[in-house]
Amino acid sequence: MQHLDITGFRTAVNESFVPLRVTSDHADDFVGALDEERFGDLHLTRVQAGSHAVERTPELISAASRSYFKLSMMVAGSALLAQDGRETVLRPGDLAIYDTGRPYTLLFEERFQTLVVMFPRELMSIPVGQIADLTAVRLDPDKGLTPVASAFFTQLAAQHVPLAGSSGTRLAQSAVDLVSALYAQELGTSVSRPDAHTDLVQRIMAFIDDRLDDAALDPAGIAAAHFISTRHLHGLFHEQETTVSTWIRARRLERCRRDLADTGLAAHSVSDISMRWGFVNAAHFSRAFKARFGISPSAFRAERARS
Repeated sequence: MQHLDITGFRTAVNESFVPLRVTSDHADDFVGALDEERFGDLHLTRVQAGSHAVERTPELISAASRSYFKLSMMVAGSALLAQDGRETVLRPGDLAIYDTGRPYTLLFEERFQTLVVMFPRELMSIPVGQIADLTAVRLDPDKGLTPVASAFFTQLAAQHVPLAGSSGTRLAQSAVDLVSALYAQELGTSVSRPDAHTDLVQRIMAFIDDRLDDAALDPAGIAAAHFISTRHLHGLFHEQETTVSTWIRARRLERCRRDLADTGLAAHSVSDISMRWGFVNAAHFSRAFKARFGISPSAFRAERARS
């Protein structure tokens, strides 16, 4: 890792993550360092530095074209994380998630080391509305899947082997699947709403993911399969700040995006991949993909093939 002064560190932070406001009361003797690896869409960054504050402000958010989740694991020292009206102190071994699409603050009052995992929000199989219940919440390093996730990301960071193409895409998805499982478990035990309610939402999400290749998948069929009314189903998704159709389309688009990035599927046409995940009209798929990701499917595939 290259040692950086506050100016160099501020630049590196903005290049590695998203635009952030970085300040320090000890700017004159500040020393920091970052070391980043990329695995497909997953960024894994080791950070060590002296005392400073990081802010994700509304102004910086409004200028962003894409939002990410960041999962931090403290290695040494401590940090104060605040988001969504909550704050928590993180110490070595602790994990916590936060969302770059909403304001947050990180305060480091002493020299520290941390590992930050960052990935696009749409990769998570849990709606943003549910994850919002657990931002800036410390996960006990000795409970549930937390030690499994900690060991996985620690080992991944130690490899120093960046992977591109098919291998990177698959490894990134495995990592995000682990984070999804970690927070699905937390939602079932930590959120102050009836467990049956949370379980129903999670079962519906899993049901949808298992049937994304079915072009006939629709709210009526989903509701009937879970013995609830269509109105109730729409209400559940409204609580998650989305709609049934929007959620299905987003999950399908993410599966298509993942397959288009996979060089092992290069023999399959864009149209084949879109139909594989339930899109029946190629022109509609192309418009939807570009609207969500800011690039056409064919251009995205060509860009990933060159990387």
